[in-house]
Amino acid sequence: METKWSKVIIHASAFFAPWLVPIIFFLISSDEEVKSISVQALLFQIVMIVLLTILGILSFLIIGIPFFIIFGIMYFIAPIIGIVKALSDESWRYPIVGRWV
Repeated sequence: METKWSKVIIHASAFFAPWLVPIIFFLISSDEEVKSISVQALLFQIVMIVLLTILGILSFLIIGIPFFIIFGIMYFIAPIIGIVKALSDESWRYPIVGRWV
């Protein structure tokens, strides 16, 4: 039960402390699944910020606008899917970075 709520908090942290909470849970947790989710959440936030920055710059060339919209939506939808999956005790990996960890 403890890991379920830990995973929910890690996924929900994308909306209030996207970098701090996954790092804290990685350091204090002894469960490997919680550590894996916290690393995935942190990597997802870093990759999405980099992608959105690059695509924001490219949007001046009109090429980046569709990708900026898609990744912008994914930036908010992926944590919500993670919260729902964590509440139903299903395993879920973040897109793009899920297989890296």
